[in-house]
Amino acid sequence: MRLRVTPKASRDAIGDVVADGQGNGALKIAVTAVPEKGNANAAVIKLLAKSWRLRKSDMEIVQGATDRKKTLLITGDGTALLARLTPLLTTNAMQK
Repeated sequence: MRLRVTPKASRDAIGDVVADGQGNGALKIAVTAVPEKGNANAAVIKLLAKSWRLRKSDMEIVQGATDRKKTLLITGDGTALLARLTPLLTTNAMQK
């Protein structure tokens, strides 16, 4: 899953899916943590794990550790993850 992360935000939040420069979708994430020593990355994983009711150990940032554009790997049963995340992402987008 692609993410677009904004560190040092005023609050932690999961935003909409937005298009990047190549037209790929990325989930917009804002965290209050500073982008030093992996603090913002840890905050992203903590926020998503809590919101999506997944274990933090099932998530890993596999690309973009020092960039705002990140790739998140979520391990587990793909069908079950899709069934769990689709309504959450849809609900989040509708609340905007």
